[in-house]
Amino acid sequence: MNFKLIIAMVKTGDTDRIVAAAKAAGGTGATIIPARGTGIHEAKTFFGLSLEAQTDVVLFVVFETLVDAVMGAIYESGRFKEPGTGIAVSVSIEKALGLESQVGHFRRMTRKP
Repeated sequence: MNFKLIIAMVKTGDTDRIVAAAKAAGGTGATIIPARGTGIHEAKTFFGLSLEAQTDVVLFVVFETLVDAVMGAIYESGRFKEPGTGIAVSVSIEKALGLESQVGHFRRMTRKP
């Protein structure tokens, strides 16, 4: 089985909605890492203190045939068409361990009717 890692950088307030949409599209779960970042737009300041919005890095390991569906769900639910809402990328996984419990789920999700 070939797996992909989807990495999504999203606004903290959108994380739960994005994870739920990804699961509905075939993902089995996610790892969420609190983060902060910078982009092309300057952070707002208040008396010299940065008011950067918190960001979450959300990691999804999915069977390769589910990448398009899960990425589409992330894009739509995260409103990525709007500037500054988030980004997502997928990368190949060379080896993976500990996914035995998800393999059956991935096979059911990719089975053709």
